Amino acid sequence: MIASLPMYLRPGNLRAHDRLWRGIRDGLRNAGLAAPEGLNHDMPCAQGWTHPELVLGQICNLPLRTTHWDRLHRIGCFDYALPNTQPGFYHSVWVVRADDPATDLRDCHNHRFVLNETESHSGWGAAWQDAKTKGIALRPHLISGAHLSSLAAVADGDADLACIDAHCWWMDQAEPAAHACRVIGRTAASPGQTLVTSLSYDTTLLFNIIQVAIADLDMPTRASLNLRGIVQVPQAAYRLPLPPELPENLAPAA
Repeated sequence: MIASLPMYLRPGNLRAHDRLWRGIRDGLRNAGLAAPEGLNHDMPCAQGWTHPELVLGQICNLPLRTTHWDRLHRIGCFDYALPNTQPGFYHSVWVVRADDPATDLRDCHNHRFVLNETESHSGWGAAWQDAKTKGIALRPHLISGAHLSSLAAVADGDADLACIDAHCWWMDQAEPAAHACRVIGRTAASPGQTLVTSLSYDTTLLFNIIQVAIADLDMPTRASLNLRGIVQVPQAAYRLPLPPELPENLAPAA
């Protein structure tokens, strides 16, 4: 039996995630439901999503739609209070180097694009969809492995363009790579990182327990997570186009 909230985990907010989990854990136990003592911070995301005893997990909406829709039960999405974005939804920001003359994605026809992962909606699915809408043919150049690594690739000149989860952009503002980059636009909003369980627990009960746990957090913990609440997102909002498969020779960044 495991619980994991990996999608926005950073060294600086690990304790805040643990405090949030303690409130959720105690709420589950008070309701007569089993729950692990602490969060698993070490298990790879994909392994957690397939764990048969996943009490609580957090998954990007692209792998949820493509692979896990029929085996994971949706609970809701955290509200990270992103500006001009519906609660429970998120968007990505288009980022170039600070000295790049581009002012809009339409100026980036020849830019080398770095994505974090092929299974990332914020770094690939939303990027592809937004570029297609604007008539831009992206030039996938590198797979970085993480949003912060994509920022570093742009900052260092290994790539020219990245699409960064807006909440990651907020969290990583103090990083040198972020200082060397600037935003030139944003994608459309879509369902945020979705809270899920693989168990047959009542998802409405889980939603209510998580809602209470968030409300009981002290203000410094909520500020560390930038967490305002939990929202139920309609199933129809997940009906988004799927991005194409990338070329097999697109190698991860060194």
